[in-house]
Amino acid sequence: MRQTPTPTPARRPRTGAAGVAAALALAATLAGAAPAHAEAPWPARPVTLIVPFPTGGTTDVLARALGDALSRNIGQPVVVESRPGAGATIGADFVSKAKPDGYTLLMGAVHHTIATSVYPTLSYNFQKDLVPIAPIAMVPNVLVVNAAQTPARNVAELVALAKKAPQPLAYGSNGYGTAQHLIGTQFQTATGVKLLHVPYKGSGPLTTDLLGGQVAMSFDTITTVLPHIQSGKLRALAVTTAQRATALPNVPTLAESGLPGFDIGTWFGVLAPAATPQPVVARLSEEIARITQSPDFRKRMAAAGAEPMDASSKDFAQRIDAETRKFATLVKENNIKAE
Repeated sequence: MRQTPTPTPARRPRTGAAGVAAALALAATLAGAAPAHAEAPWPARPVTLIVPFPTGGTTDVLARALGDALSRNIGQPVVVESRPGAGATIGADFVSKAKPDGYTLLMGAVHHTIATSVYPTLSYNFQKDLVPIAPIAMVPNVLVVNAAQTPARNVAELVALAKKAPQPLAYGSNGYGTAQHLIGTQFQTATGVKLLHVPYKGSGPLTTDLLGGQVAMSFDTITTVLPHIQSGKLRALAVTTAQRATALPNVPTLAESGLPGFDIGTWFGVLAPAATPQPVVARLSEEIARITQSPDFRKRMAAAGAEPMDASSKDFAQRIDAETRKFATLVKENNIKAE
């Protein structure tokens, strides 16, 4: 009798450890074949704006005004963070080494183009490691004295007072290698007087000591000292730019006061790490230009004694290059060194 062959049972899916391992291997293969997840277009999260001076000074004031406007424009918070010290170089160094993704920016200033020559051993190159985005404003510097303790009412009287003083009059600056330091050194060379340089980390602590009489004078930016000039606590003797300042039209220039050749103001602008993608640089430059050209921002700057600047990132870079060369010469001529 012929037997009917027993049918082979259908193969069941593998279960247990071997099956799980096979499934995981397949999943890993498919994941490897899939494209990498791309980061969302900028800006997808808050932006940090580094201020290389303490809070309360001109850099901080301008950074917060810009941050407020930029936050509204890009739809993300702009966090202003202070990293002061070493003539603004600590903050610049931090940003130069940050991830170049547009989320860490520097509120730079003219001080950085001076510090390049004053600090020969910087761990970053300001012109190579940072890319200029856009300038924000130009703020004239002004020679001020403590009105209660220094009787001089003009530059000539201050020079005469300094020459008769038994000890050098002290002037404060934002630190070695800043515009105030350079102006103070030039002032001594031009007048033949000897002053005592007292460096601070920024305009906030400098102004506190100037009002308290710990230093006799400073060459600070108008934004910081304007309220105290208006209150009568500080007396403005001259501005350091070639033209009189709009905020202080009755205050003469140093050139008008008998010291020709002075033309130093303090500009402020935004920079980013050098490898920041060009589309992000272009977007930031465009947004900042919109802000600096707006009537509301210009009104706010005028109240602070600042004059908004309009320039492309390329023009801003050219200004930095030109001023770095210019100040290198002045630093050498005046023998300015970080101590």
